[in-house]
Amino acid sequence: MLDAVIVGAGPTGLACGIELKKRGLNAILIEKGCLTNSLYHYPTNMVFFTTPELLEIGDIPMTSLGEKPVRGEALKYYRRVADHYGLEVYQYERVTGFEGEDGNFTVRTEDRYGTAHAYQARKVILATGYYDRPNLLNIPGESLPKVIHYYKEAHPYFNHDVVVVGGKNSAAIAALELHWAGARVTLVHRKPQLSQRIKYWILPNIENRIKAGEVQACFESSLTRIEETTVTIATPEGEKTIRNDFVFAMTGYHPDTQFLTAHGIEFDRETGRPRLNAETLESERKGVYLAGVLVAGMHTNEIFIENGRFHGVQIAAAIAAG
Repeated sequence: MLDAVIVGAGPTGLACGIELKKRGLNAILIEKGCLTNSLYHYPTNMVFFTTPELLEIGDIPMTSLGEKPVRGEALKYYRRVADHYGLEVYQYERVTGFEGEDGNFTVRTEDRYGTAHAYQARKVILATGYYDRPNLLNIPGESLPKVIHYYKEAHPYFNHDVVVVGGKNSAAIAALELHWAGARVTLVHRKPQLSQRIKYWILPNIENRIKAGEVQACFESSLTRIEETTVTIATPEGEKTIRNDFVFAMTGYHPDTQFLTAHGIEFDRETGRPRLNAETLESERKGVYLAGVLVAGMHTNEIFIENGRFHGVQIAAAIAAG
């Protein structure tokens, strides 16, 4: 029997695997996509809003060519860390559920070929993040193929009319890169102005593009309908319909609370946070631990790689002590 099954092989899941291994405990990581799947799906040219040392796990130094690391450097680093520690990561295998009790869980999965698997473990660690659950607009036409919830790169949208929905980092970066690549960009944001938390080297750039009229902006506005060749926008001046080829809905993401609650993770109704032991990160379902952004519940802007990476130490220490 395994000491633990870790669900999710992002930086936090890897940190949990490393800390368990340091303590002589036997664990596997199960990841529905590739290693650090969320980071892989970040924009191709993404620059982290942090320095390399704050992304480090397992006491392995991280280096970067610039002051701040880029996506490719982070992917290479986490591959190297997983290889260095010999972590057993089952990629492209989705956890469908688990049952049992503390000391004797059965974790059920399905691999990319549709084959079912089951693993016995004393503990379960959930480090699934939130990036694969976009916040939907919930408007007619959102299911059209032209609607994109994950911006990757700008080149395919040259000489097209695109709408970017949102007012934070991801929306600002997408709008800028699409503009630079020759797309005709309209930014739609429900608030009066862009978030002042946008990366300091991005915010003045996007604001200047808007002031110059190079990027059209609709503030205090929202999309109400998406059609094949148009979108309709509710603005303070009234509803207007504009030509459109693609919509980038950069409206954020959320944890899979349905999966969590179905497996005994209870949330506080007032705060939206899961109920757990702050010292050990064990949930109210004994033997099941939460790591990374899941600890914050719906408050996904509170935990990042920089602080979630320390959850492995807390959880591994608790499991080793038990």
